[in-house]
Amino acid sequence: MTHNNGEHLKETDIGGVIVLKNIRKQFGEKVVLDGISLNIEKGKTTVVIGPSGCGKTVLIKHLIVLLRPDEGEVYFDGQRIDHLSEDKLRGIRTRYGFLFQGGALFDSMDVSENILFPIRHHMGKIDPGKAHRIVQNKLAMVGLEGYQGYPPVSLSGGQKKRVALARAIALNPRVVLYDEPTTGLDPIRSDVINELILKLQRELNVTSIVVTHDMTSAYKIADRIIMLHNGHIIADGSTDHIRSHPNQIVQQFIHGQADEADLAVLRMNSGSRDIQYTPEDFHRD
Repeated sequence: MTHNNGEHLKETDIGGVIVLKNIRKQFGEKVVLDGISLNIEKGKTTVVIGPSGCGKTVLIKHLIVLLRPDEGEVYFDGQRIDHLSEDKLRGIRTRYGFLFQGGALFDSMDVSENILFPIRHHMGKIDPGKAHRIVQNKLAMVGLEGYQGYPPVSLSGGQKKRVALARAIALNPRVVLYDEPTTGLDPIRSDVINELILKLQRELNVTSIVVTHDMTSAYKIADRIIMLHNGHIIADGSTDHIRSHPNQIVQQFIHGQADEADLAVLRMNSGSRDIQYTPEDFHRD
């Protein structure tokens, strides 16, 4: 594979199915991504961790060019894609599945119609018999066979996530992006989602990129964990590497420990007890 005005990577540069080169993204005065370079290895699960607001979701949106970088380049399968038109990106995006944080099911559609939505959006009409088989197969993959006619409002939080995942794999993607897949779920339902992520990697050989705050989930599913902080990757490696990482910021995050500066503010004696009110203080005479 040769360079063509910066549109393709050299063979020696290809380190993954998705490659980011020196990505910079700024919103107003805030630099969210500051020179991020990253190779996403085919068939592996890469987990992205970091504090709220550090740019995790912004990062994965660049992988599918839902956001375009201010500087830098994004490659998929060796082809540069960040500068392509929306029309040309349409075909490339069929190779991705995206599980949104809240599931993002359409309440006006039943389970079957939700799963078929990306197929109809990208491919147009589909034979009813084939559509039935696709929905049945995808629901079986996530353990919800028989739920075709259910409206989303009748599903539990965990079931909604599983239907959303069935929709994410409707087009047999090569890459699945997960944005906080276990948020809002209890530990048991969270583990079901973890098992599904592992199952899809194993049975479909998909490449998975998972954004999460859930370290239990991260340790279970990850082949590789990267941590973002202040627009930079400050840690990158296996679960064992992250567990023993020498960076104090990494250790505070993975153990859920508040920063001492934040704790110092909370411990300050502000005399607030002297200005506390009770409901009776607001009653009118």
